[in-house]
Amino acid sequence: MNIKIIVATHKAYAMPQNELYLPVQVGAALNEPIAGYTPDNTGQHISAQNPFYNELTALYWAKYHLADQDVVGLAHYRRYLGQRASHDLRDILNAEQIATLLSDHDVIVPKKRHYYIESQEQHYLNAHAALPYETMLAVVAEKYPQFAAATTQMRTSKAAHLFNMSIMKQAQFQAYTDFVFDVLGEVAKRVDLDQYTGQDRRALGFLGERLMDVWLLGSHQNYVEVPLVQTERTNWLDKGYQFLKRHFGKNGGKTHF
Repeated sequence: MNIKIIVATHKAYAMPQNELYLPVQVGAALNEPIAGYTPDNTGQHISAQNPFYNELTALYWAKYHLADQDVVGLAHYRRYLGQRASHDLRDILNAEQIATLLSDHDVIVPKKRHYYIESQEQHYLNAHAALPYETMLAVVAEKYPQFAAATTQMRTSKAAHLFNMSIMKQAQFQAYTDFVFDVLGEVAKRVDLDQYTGQDRRALGFLGERLMDVWLLGSHQNYVEVPLVQTERTNWLDKGYQFLKRHFGKNGGKTHF
């Protein structure tokens, strides 16, 4: 089984010493190259759109450059799918573990993050501009009416598969990326993202996280969840405080930090 996991990064960083993992520099069209990393601006690409798409420019690159692989995945420079939750790169999934998981499933995703006191929709709108999200819902309704129930389930769920991370068999990968980039491309046509600053400018990347659950549910994917390996520790006290501040406060709190 040929497997390749791209590791999206915008800077030089400690990478897995395993040829399974391919460091891909996102937004390479806009920045100086990072020695030893694969740029996302070769062949068919959307590298220059990285300020809006985040790590999804690496995913787009993989769609057209890794079509000969049996399995394709996306990790972040500081987040990976793992065999156990940890902060140690030695715990990330290896080829044998991926093959075993995909012998019974078609897709591997990170364990859901639970919000408990608010839905996915509430969580998103408490932290982001509403127009791109509302436009995404309209596009899915127009172009993918068969996903109506899945969209409602995503909106009302109090848990989400985040980070745009996954490992998939090639057929599922192509179907998933067809859907995601079709929807996000249409949102980009309808919404002037240049009007936004800060994290709102990166709306397409954040919307992609919501589309993952719409696609998983709407296309009835047979998926399995695994823990996250995060090389940087999370300050859960601060993160929890900011979450509550966004939920109950008028001015919100920071997110995606």
